[in-house]
Amino acid sequence: MKVGASVVACRRGGASASFDVLNKFFTISQMPVVSSQYWNSIHGREDGEAKEDSEGLQTMRTLGRNMAFLIKAIAAQKEKEGLPEKEERIATNFIR
Repeated sequence: MKVGASVVACRRGGASASFDVLNKFFTISQMPVVSSQYWNSIHGREDGEAKEDSEGLQTMRTLGRNMAFLIKAIAAQKEKEGLPEKEERIATNFIR
């Protein structure tokens, strides 16, 4: 139940595939994934260019606030009722 958020930085497009793969890792690890107002990406090629991506910076600020909120909410719920019960993992092999 650790909170996760992936962040990708790129020159232009193409970050969505990396963002997707990173988020899938969180979900198979039973981690709540924090969202923002858009995909958690920021754009820039040269040093310092990402600082000029005002939409990307706003997305990161929103992500930070949402992450802080979710961490606090999970901590409060954990203190109140504990964590969800974990089952032993069952691995299915579909090749017969």
